[in-house]
Amino acid sequence: MGVMGFLRERMGKILAICIGFSLLAFILGEVVRSGGSFFKDDRNLLGEVAGEKIAYDDFTKRVEQNSAQFRQQGQGNLTPQIMTYVQETTWNQMVTEAVLQKEVDKLDLVVGDDEAKSMVSGNNPNQQIVQAFGDPKTGQVDKNKLNTFLNNLAASKADDPLRQQWAEFITQMIDAKLSEKYIALITNGLYVNSLEAKDSYEAKNRTVNFKYVTLDYASVPDNKVTPTDADYQAYYDDHKAEFKNPQETRTFDYVSFNAAPSKEDSAAIKKQADILKDSLKTTKNDSLFVQINSETKTPITYQHKGKLDPKADSVMFNSPNGTVYGPYLQNGLYKIAKLIDARMEPDSVKARHILIDEKTIGHDKAMAKADSIKKLIEGGKPFGVLATVYSIDKNSAVKGGDLGTFSRGTMVAPFDDAVFSGKKGDLKIVSTQFGVHLIEIEDQKGSSKSAKIAVVDLPLKASSGTQTAVYSKAQGFLGSLTKENFDEQAKKAGLTKKTANDVNGVASSVVGIENAREIVRWAFGAGKDDFSDKVYIAGDQYIVAHLVQIKPKGTLSLEAVKKQIEPMVLKKVKGKLLSDKLQAALNGSSSIEQVAQKAGVSVKPIQNIVFANPVIPGAPAEYKLVGTIFGSQPNKLSKPVEGQQGVFVFVVNSFVNPAPLTNAVREKQQLGQAVAQRANSEIYEALKDKANVKDYRAKFL
Repeated sequence: MGVMGFLRERMGKILAICIGFSLLAFILGEVVRSGGSFFKDDRNLLGEVAGEKIAYDDFTKRVEQNSAQFRQQGQGNLTPQIMTYVQETTWNQMVTEAVLQKEVDKLDLVVGDDEAKSMVSGNNPNQQIVQAFGDPKTGQVDKNKLNTFLNNLAASKADDPLRQQWAEFITQMIDAKLSEKYIALITNGLYVNSLEAKDSYEAKNRTVNFKYVTLDYASVPDNKVTPTDADYQAYYDDHKAEFKNPQETRTFDYVSFNAAPSKEDSAAIKKQADILKDSLKTTKNDSLFVQINSETKTPITYQHKGKLDPKADSVMFNSPNGTVYGPYLQNGLYKIAKLIDARMEPDSVKARHILIDEKTIGHDKAMAKADSIKKLIEGGKPFGVLATVYSIDKNSAVKGGDLGTFSRGTMVAPFDDAVFSGKKGDLKIVSTQFGVHLIEIEDQKGSSKSAKIAVVDLPLKASSGTQTAVYSKAQGFLGSLTKENFDEQAKKAGLTKKTANDVNGVASSVVGIENAREIVRWAFGAGKDDFSDKVYIAGDQYIVAHLVQIKPKGTLSLEAVKKQIEPMVLKKVKGKLLSDKLQAALNGSSSIEQVAQKAGVSVKPIQNIVFANPVIPGAPAEYKLVGTIFGSQPNKLSKPVEGQQGVFVFVVNSFVNPAPLTNAVREKQQLGQAVAQRANSEIYEALKDKANVKDYRAKFL
């Protein structure tokens, strides 16, 4: 009773203590699993450069800006491959900016106010200013055009988007100037002396004539040599610098179960397409019909011959209006095409535009603004000047709105329809997904027939029944796995095992899997020998994977690269055997012919080989061999030399020296240019390596 009473009196405290310990254990567990993110608030941390953090939010904003630029250049909807390129480019930009800023701050490099003004309106303006405000006839900045723009900018309201765009442009120009200064500090310190010029001249012009014999590595079968652990270790130690991994990678094996459409699935979809064909013939609203029934919802536009699917192209351009063709199978889609109209139109158009941002001010105000600008142009104001002031398309605004000459299909459909249906000199206002465009048609060239065609497509895809059956097989295979039996179970099921080697954390595709982000994300959260936590779906593939290797960032261990270096180690062991054979042939021999006879091979004479181009006819580049030859004495049998293709013994017949180098200026210039080019490409890589860049993108993208 005493114990029970004691517990009743103190139950509240006991529960509080228990709950407290439980919460503490939970928190500590989360800290261990997440690397401390609970306390450090690093859930938004995308990477680090020399201790400076790169936030995921900042990265996504930059990705959105770069993506918008791609779309403005006519890319439209960005494919996963292009998005991966944009993300990778953005990351590299941010890392480069971070490492450069460190160096700029360290050296106190600046671009002063007077220098910035000079880049805009000085005697030697920035090249982008020349492009934006230049006179095509003189190639110089049109001062009147530039001053008009600057005066309009000064008179604009504080919240005018043009002010922000101009400020961003100036910032980018200054950053580029700082980068230019930093590069100049390094490249101006590079020097090529006369001795280097002389060596380079002789390397390109001094020739050698020699004879050689060789025993190819291929003459020794792989199964006749067995490398030892010492062989692997020796090769690894000699080439350790080559095994520096710039970023963590993972290798996984996988099997895929194909859920491609069956014959029954194909027949069912074609039947649907036949029904739609009858409806497309009679519909009164072709555009609405396409939007409701088509998988890709392609806008109905005029198209030139050769732009359609080959199966439909000849039919549509040789048939009366109203003709419906199909269904036909093209790239995994059943398609039906209807000819609505045909007409003659230009082959290409030259145009310029002013793009108004309707997202900020609304569609009606954007249309009214475009109409006001149109009236200014009709009243005599220069189109190019107004484009630099009002257009949000920065790429064309700096060129006075110029879009160049383009064919139909380059621009979005409403834009195309406006410029290809108008005539030279027309000013047109068009709304697209990018905003409201005021367009001037500057020129039109050629004339050919175009057809307005409605296309309805249905994807040829597996039915739910087919998918369920294949998924069940994949799920059954997954259920049979342990960490040790992946290969055994794959063989038992008759499945082909594939390997995705050295995948980085932001890969969007791997060998055999086009859309692999989800499975790559799994791989970077799994441990070695883990198999996938579920069946992953990529297109019509149902995938089960097995993580077989993790290569950390930094110098890799021998175990991590052992399989990779196996061919080279085999070659090294073979080289020892073949060297011994050639050395035996050398013993007691006084000529290359005697060596060849003992070794059972023929002598090969070679003429006019230069050090700078160490290629022997019929063989790959033999750097070690040719380097050894140029360091040898004539008429003296060499020791065995282990080259790229085999082991060699040679004798130099003669060297042919070029005329003496009397003027080293040109050679110095050529070498100096090559060194400067290398510096430009390698400086940032060296800075990044020094900055200890940490990349956490794998957990975000």
